[in-house]
Amino acid sequence: AVLIVVGLVLAGGISYFITTQVMSNNADSGGAPVHHDPGTFVKLGDAKEGIIVNVGGIKSTRFLKVGIVLELNPGKTDVIADGKVTEVADTKIMDTTLQILRTVKIEELDANKQDDLKTRLKQDINKAIGEGSVYDVYITSFMLQ
Repeated sequence: AVLIVVGLVLAGGISYFITTQVMSNNADSGGAPVHHDPGTFVKLGDAKEGIIVNVGGIKSTRFLKVGIVLELNPGKTDVIADGKVTEVADTKIMDTTLQILRTVKIEELDANKQDDLKTRLKQDINKAIGEGSVYDVYITSFMLQ
């Protein structure tokens, strides 16, 4: 009987530890809720071309053509109004995105590091327009010349 009680207490302690670790990891993931209402999807840059930017420094002749779609929180009225991005938010989003893409090193554009780029875009854009504004970042096309 003592072994059963000890086993139950041990199992409860392990369950508590695992649950608190998972909850704290979710809280550290940018503060966005795990489940949210559908966001408003917004393509950055030109409707056909996306974003074309010089990468690798001033003397570089390399260009990146990338399609980026943001899933934005429709509840953020200073970012989304009538289903569209406000002019102020659009300016801040494009400025932040171009700043990141212009300063990123060529090695960081490797396909294996795409998730790191998306995370950086999400975090920096959220800082610029308000935490919780960007639910997710999607890269829909990617061409480096």
